Amino acid sequence: MKKISLVIDSRAIRNSGIGVYLRKLLPYILESGSYRVSLLGKKQAVQEACAANELEGSLKGITIIECGAGIYSLREQAEIPLKVPRCDVFWSPHYNIPLLPIRARHRVVTVHDVYHLAYLHTLSHIERLYARTVIPLAARLSEKVITVSAFSKSEIVKYTGIGPEKIEVIHNGVDSAGFRDTKRKSDDGASPSGPYLLYVGNVKPHKNVIGLIDAFAVVQKSLPDVKLVIVGKRDRFIHGIDNLDEYVTNLGIDRQIVFTGFVGDDELYGLYKNARVFVFPSFYEGFGLPPLEAMASGVPVVVSRTASLPEVCGDAAIYVDPHDPLDIARGIIRVLGEDSLRNELVGKGLVRAAGFSWKASAEKHMKIFEALCATR
Repeated sequence: MKKISLVIDSRAIRNSGIGVYLRKLLPYILESGSYRVSLLGKKQAVQEACAANELEGSLKGITIIECGAGIYSLREQAEIPLKVPRCDVFWSPHYNIPLLPIRARHRVVTVHDVYHLAYLHTLSHIERLYARTVIPLAARLSEKVITVSAFSKSEIVKYTGIGPEKIEVIHNGVDSAGFRDTKRKSDDGASPSGPYLLYVGNVKPHKNVIGLIDAFAVVQKSLPDVKLVIVGKRDRFIHGIDNLDEYVTNLGIDRQIVFTGFVGDDELYGLYKNARVFVFPSFYEGFGLPPLEAMASGVPVVVSRTASLPEVCGDAAIYVDPHDPLDIARGIIRVLGEDSLRNELVGKGLVRAAGFSWKASAEKHMKIFEALCATR
């Protein structure tokens, strides 16, 4: 059987989010033996990402196409069409696709969410123009659009106008066995002493970190020994929160909040494992992987009852109104105070997380590629 030539835009392979998505799916695609894979990106970045995730063996038999164009840049629109060789499928794991023709028989794009259209008011004028132009074109120019939840599918239809039949929902996976592995190395030293709540993500406005901090201030009044650990980049990245330190200080809880910044996998594993409650009060999520990671770690979860989170978390979470810090606080206090509820959530969470597999996700991606290549 002739192998399918697959070119993947891998410029974000070292990143969180899209990078995790690529790093988790790639080994299964390579192990299938059905593909001749080329990765578009900086050779050093691809090699380092594979080495850091013990994927060195995945580099055998693949081609790296050197491409230094930045994501969301004008340069990528000029450079990528020239770099993509003749191939069966070109797959972009993000909506920033090449808008000019490329030498691929078929084009596939993954649109994880349309946050940039749903939250246009948080963007600069240039970013608004980019989002309004590129996201709809990514959906229209690609033969298939992959997304990660039924919620995101409905949002893509709403904001781009493409037909729902063009969109395939493939849930992300979670490495449940890895999080439960008692032999896995973890840096417990990253965990603060005493009980703590955990949040993992960035500080973009739709993540509602301010709402979480306001809720924590309420929790502190009745449970002053509890801390809050916030994991993730604190810089502006794309859209951060200004004067966060001042905001926390004014609430008088600055000594009870720990901002870790970016942490490695071992540190993150330890932080999940030792948390009392994981809290994720986001306004908008295309999928929301951190709650599943918390569940896989045996940690009870409090999340928003909005966007994709009920679809992902099912009956294994306590749901709260992200617009109401008091409701968020009530959910947290309830889980902290009721051992029977904690135990129930932990059990349900382990079962729920086990239902999301990167292997199953990869197999569904490959079915799409193979179905396209079976057509003339």
